[in-house]
Amino acid sequence: MKQSFARNVSSLEELFGFIERFAEAQTLGEGVRFVVRLAVEELFTNLVRHNTGGGAAIDVSLDRDGGELIIRLADFDVDPVSVDPDRPVDVDLPLAERTPGGLGIHLVKSMVDSLTYEYEHRTFRVTAIKHLEDTHV
Repeated sequence: MKQSFARNVSSLEELFGFIERFAEAQTLGEGVRFVVRLAVEELFTNLVRHNTGGGAAIDVSLDRDGGELIIRLADFDVDPVSVDPDRPVDVDLPLAERTPGGLGIHLVKSMVDSLTYEYEHRTFRVTAIKHLEDTHV
């Protein structure tokens, strides 16, 4: 399933409806639905807030390939990404000593099995994969 969403945080309600339709069609359990909602919300809002430039829409696709759930987002016409999505987050530091940013991506990484990024020809793509074998579907 694939759909384009306006590059705006106000698109989240429509985005959640898209996720719910996919989850219903795939008969995903609530635990998996939670992971998908959280991951897509975090990734989408990061693209909206942090990618400079950017086209009018962000593509989101959800697919199931056997025992894998594949989440893909594509942001078009963006300037080179200056944020390091692989920057480690020290969650053991007291809040006053932490550098802002990165906690949402850290959370997504802890919930999915793979999170990869690509930037080519002014298009930024992020792919998250969740293995379903160990999860109540």
